[in-house]
Amino acid sequence: MQVSERNTVHPSAEPTPLRGARADRARRVADILRHQVLAGAFDGVLPSEQELATEHDASRNTVREALALLRDEGLIDRAPKVGTRVGKRKYDHGLDALLGLQETLKEHGTVRNEVRAATFLTAPPAVARRLGLDPGERVVYIERLRYLAEMPLSLDLTYLAPDVGAEVLANDLETTDVFVLLEQVTGRSLGSADLALEAVAADPHTATTLDAPAGAPLLMLERLTHLDDGRPVDLEYIRMRGDRITMRGSLTRSTPEWKVL
Repeated sequence: MQVSERNTVHPSAEPTPLRGARADRARRVADILRHQVLAGAFDGVLPSEQELATEHDASRNTVREALALLRDEGLIDRAPKVGTRVGKRKYDHGLDALLGLQETLKEHGTVRNEVRAATFLTAPPAVARRLGLDPGERVVYIERLRYLAEMPLSLDLTYLAPDVGAEVLANDLETTDVFVLLEQVTGRSLGSADLALEAVAADPHTATTLDAPAGAPLLMLERLTHLDDGRPVDLEYIRMRGDRITMRGSLTRSTPEWKVL
């Protein structure tokens, strides 16, 4: 039996009108403008408030509030007699390919790593479990502050399985992605990764390290990476500046459950 969408379509239903305060309308305009800014749709300067109001069928006050939201995010700058300009650059980080930061941003320049720690330590129990190690085993711990164009982008805390980690430590950690080194020292390709992404506020110490305001939004990425034989070798906790990184990916939909064949 096949279930058809026609069973749930109501052509005669009255449309639900848009409601809400001006702040709601401003948010809708800001969402569209944010995408345009990040996609490079504006050549440095945004259209005037009146032009944007006409384009979005909104009042100038609504547009002004939308632009204020983007200004507060650091995406645009506004000044009298100058207009509205695109602010700091944000970089796309893909979610649909297993790449290191240097590989991801290679078109924008060289990622430089400030190695803050590179040593052996006893694995915390939760880390040992995820890397498939026995309790009390030692792991390689690497902490890097990562820059592009001398701007801090992320703080990466990495735990590596001890055998491969020991070989990684013998290589250049300042200019080479750990992913590249893992493939070189093991002679195997990376296969897959389990990841979780959430927004967190920067604690005072992390904010200072990343040259960001305390409480600034960060993208927190937790990633467990496996070799192509399924072995987990790399557990990372990565804090990225939310005002400099945009996560992007292409998603596909499997056969919906309502399609019963």
